[in-house]
Amino acid sequence: MQKAGQKPVTPHAYAVPPVERAIRLLRYIGDGQSCRNLSTAARDLQINRTTLIRLIHTLLDQRMIEELGEGAGYRLGVGLVSLGAQAIEGRDLVRTCQPVLQALCERTGMSAHLGILDGTDIVYLSRATPNSHLVSNIRAGARLRAHASSIGRAILAEMDPDDMRALLQGATLEAVTDKTPTTLDGVLAQARADRDAGHAWSVGNFEAGIGSCAAAIFDHAGAVAAALNVSGPDNRFADDAPGAEIRMAVTAAAAEASALLGSPRREG
Repeated sequence: MQKAGQKPVTPHAYAVPPVERAIRLLRYIGDGQSCRNLSTAARDLQINRTTLIRLIHTLLDQRMIEELGEGAGYRLGVGLVSLGAQAIEGRDLVRTCQPVLQALCERTGMSAHLGILDGTDIVYLSRATPNSHLVSNIRAGARLRAHASSIGRAILAEMDPDDMRALLQGATLEAVTDKTPTTLDGVLAQARADRDAGHAWSVGNFEAGIGSCAAAIFDHAGAVAAALNVSGPDNRFADDAPGAEIRMAVTAAAAEASALLGSPRREG
């Protein structure tokens, strides 16, 4: 099932349809659809019901999904979780940035996250959480819309405007809150403001009562590679000394991560 706002995927000349269908099914289940009703799932995925059943049994055999029991459907299995963990742990970006995230978490007392751009979404690769109730519910592998999330905004702010137009052209830019830009011009204006500020600042922009600050991370070629952020109660993001301390901590952490990746950029 194609999510609202996602561009239709154009099949590649070398694409293998059965593999594409299996991946669509995994993403469908990963998005919280249990496939309890196979007819509904087949319709959503635009897959023949018999083909869907075969895919499910194949994925069960490979431990990519597992049954919930009592006819409740399926969830992602330990086989897929293991592959995902290997993929994430194998990224130099995560290994390099994780100590920076941990230090940022300890400095601010808030959850810190690392994410990359994937199409029009952000995929979270890692996080560090404080030993308190102020723990983010975002896990590695979670996806959020780039134009609405602070990490996504920090990355988009560093993109060439023409590249951003090409990326977002035709996408449905749905509102997450009343602060979310829902037009291409609005996203471009938001990106310009974030670039000028040197960070993306959010006070209830994505979720009521939650504040966030994000800054971009650059690689050895000086290109944006990812972004990191912190998030916590919005009263900590007031426009006074605590807010300034958060900005300083986040931008310093992003600069440190960039330096560790060999970026030629210098803070300020």
